Amino acid sequence: MKCPGQDTQYWKPGAIYDAKCPKCEKIVEFFKDDTTRKCPHCGHRFINPQLDFGCASYCQFAEQCIGNLPPELIAQKEDLLKDRVAIEMKKYFRADFKRISHAGRVARYAERIGKNENGNLAIILASAYLHDIGILEAEKKHNGAGAEYHESEGVPIAREILEKLGAAEPLVEAVCDIVGHHRHPRDEESLEFKTVYDADLIANLESEYEENPVEQDQIREMIESRFLTGGGKSEAEKILIG
Repeated sequence: MKCPGQDTQYWKPGAIYDAKCPKCEKIVEFFKDDTTRKCPHCGHRFINPQLDFGCASYCQFAEQCIGNLPPELIAQKEDLLKDRVAIEMKKYFRADFKRISHAGRVARYAERIGKNENGNLAIILASAYLHDIGILEAEKKHNGAGAEYHESEGVPIAREILEKLGAAEPLVEAVCDIVGHHRHPRDEESLEFKTVYDADLIANLESEYEENPVEQDQIREMIESRFLTGGGKSEAEKILIG
């Protein structure tokens, strides 16, 4: 059975449209499921500017459904995966709004740091949303939510979520590695790990200092000694000092 989104019998007006070639500015006709087309006037091949990526952002059969994706769209697919991961995280935590809020703040700070450091945002944001995903299992099994417990319990849950969403195996492995030791940096770490570590540290310190304020000099000293990236230090100063 063909996917309804790609079956022309379900198409509505506007499914076939014109776009300007970015090179010669001549009109090129696109079908909504075309990933790219070659301009018949100058021969330049370019991406469909109105491509409805939709389910292709998370469907593991996307490449089979709409053909071989160009590199730009593969990157977009990974970037859009973060939205699906965020939804799954919220569904998993249900009414635990404190943990949902924490994960959201970590993701927000991680995105800023990641952009500053030129990290892989797909790995960074998926890891940020899922870094504490094992905390509920840790509380059930170990009568507590110590970092070492929710790190180990989080890995299989994170893997299940990512595989369900059709994430590529290298991304799954990278995220699970970060989730599995996100509070315990090793001697050598990836930029993506360092970014999530710094973002989580900012969020935790932000909550701590709201309850127990400390002097700015102490905060600056702590930022210099504990953070792993330049972007993390800059973001920490904005959030914790202002």
